[in-house]
Amino acid sequence: MEQPLAQVTSRIAAAAAIARRKASDIKLIAVSKTHDAAAIRPLLEAGQRAFGENRVQEAATKWPELRGAFPDVELHLIGQLQSNKAAEAVEMFDVIHSLDRPSLVAALAKAIPGANRCKACFVQVNIGGEAQKGGCAVADLADLLVQARGARIPLAGLMCVPPEGIEPAPFFALLAKLAADHGLSGLSMGMSGDFETAVMLGATHVRVGSAMFGARHTL
Repeated sequence: MEQPLAQVTSRIAAAAAIARRKASDIKLIAVSKTHDAAAIRPLLEAGQRAFGENRVQEAATKWPELRGAFPDVELHLIGQLQSNKAAEAVEMFDVIHSLDRPSLVAALAKAIPGANRCKACFVQVNIGGEAQKGGCAVADLADLLVQARGARIPLAGLMCVPPEGIEPAPFFALLAKLAADHGLSGLSMGMSGDFETAVMLGATHVRVGSAMFGARHTL
């Protein structure tokens, strides 16, 4: 598992150098959704510490034991979060990347103050205006940020998943502009097929799955 990690890390560094950025300013999140503890452990042993999961329930089945062995792990929730799972999520995850609606703002505002773990949330933007995808509409972003700030949600930045099959650069550039316009520095963008482009356009967090683990298992 060291080889894929080294390869991805090297590619991030190369993209950062082109953009005259420091590779150390970009956090690599290994997307471990659908992969079991046995597949995750080699990456942990190779030094990877930030991991992404899509579902609260799935994470609960494998991470308590892994965290017992590697207590400095940082878990990121990158999938959609139901409001009724907010309390459970903030106890398990350090960072949530899918804040996208007022009802979730309210649920997180109630859950975060008493949580021991959750440090920050990214607001997910439906950057391509796709009906089938989660995320706040671009037109609704300003209002949602006002609500989140009013509720004292710790905001890390913005997150997006560009439409498939289309050049992602314009969408990454738009997310970067939106973040700058709203005084946010964090940009969670870029996956296995496009993380180098994301890095060159300012990504601070890249979410890489198949390039680290190989083909995804089906749950």
